[in-house]
Amino acid sequence: MTEMQATGAALPGSKLSRLAAFVYGLACYLVFFVTFLYSVGFVANLVVPKTIDSGPAAPVVEALVINLLLLTLFAVQHSVMARKPFKQWWTQYVPKSIERSTYVLFASLALVLLFWQWRPMPGILWHIEEPEMAAAVLGVSFVGWLIVLTSTFLINHFELFGLNQVANNLTGAEAAPFRFKTPLYYKFVRHPIYLGFVIAFWAAPTMSVGHLLFAAVTTAYIFVGIFFEERDLIETFGDEYRRYRKRVSMLVPWRFLTKG
Repeated sequence: MTEMQATGAALPGSKLSRLAAFVYGLACYLVFFVTFLYSVGFVANLVVPKTIDSGPAAPVVEALVINLLLLTLFAVQHSVMARKPFKQWWTQYVPKSIERSTYVLFASLALVLLFWQWRPMPGILWHIEEPEMAAAVLGVSFVGWLIVLTSTFLINHFELFGLNQVANNLTGAEAAPFRFKTPLYYKFVRHPIYLGFVIAFWAAPTMSVGHLLFAAVTTAYIFVGIFFEERDLIETFGDEYRRYRKRVSMLVPWRFLTKG
């Protein structure tokens, strides 16, 4: 995720084709939103039928290999499809107006595959017995998810997930130009969406081996993603982003706290 806004050019063709693109974009968004809600239950071991710790345990080596492959597939898809060279090649075949929606759909399907095929690794590393303390830690995890969701709205949620692009294409409206902005959380940390994920994944009343693997690998991927994302941001915004990077911390708001 990024402060950069993903825009798309109008899709040439009939009104019917532009309407089809809009319906496609809306469907992709709905798949994303359901997947996002499922993610909360999956990580927190709540409500949903298949969670990070539910189901029969597989042999350790099998579970480790399969889970690592699932996480790697998501990381590769998420990173490769977000890079400019891939987009330049990809949009030779996929209209720009639905490129972002297609990216969102593929990312959601990669997560659905992970939820479906994830192998629980039930060894317990820690478990909080006191109900009040366990509820408090779970509440911290929900705060992380809330930071993720609200951060997307701060930088234009519907553009980030492709709806603005297909709506502009349908109506013939001009796509908004790229604009660098740093509202609210972005004044304290450069990547509040990633910070929210780290909080959500690590604040666990019960930490199993499988949950630890998920949290550790996704956190490592976050740092790799930040490296590539900031490279793209510097390429796009130049010195403006360099100054921002010097002024604001990456994930932990230590610069803001020390100033205070």
